Amino acid sequence: MDKPANGGFFVVSRQGTGEGEDVTTTPNAARRALPRGIWVLGFVSMLMDISSEMIHALLPVYLVTVLGASTLTVGFIEGIAEATASITKIFSGALSDWLGKRKLLAALGYGLAAFTKPLFPLAPSIGWLVAARFIDRVGKGIRGAPRDALIADIAPRGLRGASFGLRQSLDTIGAFVGPLVAIGMMWWTADNFAAVFWVAVLPAFLSFGLIAFAVSEPDPDPGREPAGNPLNLAAMRQLGAVYWRVVAVGIVFTLARFSEAFLILRAQNIGLNVMWVPAVLVLMNVVYALSAYPAGVLSDRINRTGLLALGLVFLAGADLALALLPSLGGLALGVVLWGLHMGLTQGLLSALVADAAPPSLRGTAFGYFNLFTGLALLAASVIAGALWDAYGPAGTFLAGLGFALIALVGLLAVGNGLAVEDK
Repeated sequence: MDKPANGGFFVVSRQGTGEGEDVTTTPNAARRALPRGIWVLGFVSMLMDISSEMIHALLPVYLVTVLGASTLTVGFIEGIAEATASITKIFSGALSDWLGKRKLLAALGYGLAAFTKPLFPLAPSIGWLVAARFIDRVGKGIRGAPRDALIADIAPRGLRGASFGLRQSLDTIGAFVGPLVAIGMMWWTADNFAAVFWVAVLPAFLSFGLIAFAVSEPDPDPGREPAGNPLNLAAMRQLGAVYWRVVAVGIVFTLARFSEAFLILRAQNIGLNVMWVPAVLVLMNVVYALSAYPAGVLSDRINRTGLLALGLVFLAGADLALALLPSLGGLALGVVLWGLHMGLTQGLLSALVADAAPPSLRGTAFGYFNLFTGLALLAASVIAGALWDAYGPAGTFLAGLGFALIALVGLLAVGNGLAVEDK
């Protein structure tokens, strides 16, 4: 890795694992150089996110206003759901390394999520919704690590940040199209939650069909040694110190960023009409989608750690606005800053995992990363819900501000310790 003469924080970097050809990354050149499989996987994510966000944009309000759940219950459900996905990822990621196959497991996960979607409009109680959310997140867990490892396998050298950034941008386009469709359907059906949930079934099955029939897995590297049993201490040590530093950073980031369900509840708290509550996720995800791909391209040219630090600054600003400005303008400012934080961090953390992990253990590496960050999300969401019930929205978001500042200090202390040399 080339380092600047002045020892600055941002450094020019040629990151990769030695596979494929080295590519010069400007945004237009990167788009042209990205393989077809990266684009297809991005559209697979986009369609599933349209489906999921049509439901999730309304689910917290549905739980609180229709089924009478407490805010702590919402935080617990969100945390358990995401932790379930994260725990499942460690096994699916390791299995994909052991089999040397990624697509089969990814398609299985998308299929399970698609076939679970009809449970949401059919659920008569909180218990049924918890079960539906749980099974849906198991599907996410099964597909997540193998899909990310597949992207790392397909991505050309020098374009890993761009590849993860593109997938994240397309995924996030789905995350704002879904709430937009939900808003339109709530208006058209006079706030009929079940009707919106039924419409969400269609893009989920389109996503499953796309990965099943339009994604080709690359041939395995004949020189790559079989992974053996990836879930043992030897494999954990083989992942290396840089990888585990990335995991530690990801955990602290997740503690600072609890579930977006609390953005929706904040919108309801300041008096936004229920039909317009999904607009919060629309705004956040528009910003997220517009920033994720450029951030990924830029991270292929400079040190990724600096962009992560900037993302934490935006998160701190978002928490401050959401805590102290209980108005429509304050909500909009906080949501925009939250989206910028997501765009500057989520794809980059995936790229850092791919940078640090040996090729034969990529699935396992993404599995461990998602396991530990998922457990952190469970803790963060439960804490956020408890603080909301005890101290109101300001207590929740001020606690998030504190975690964000702690994470920023820790990240600055790590510095360039998250970067790896070319292999």
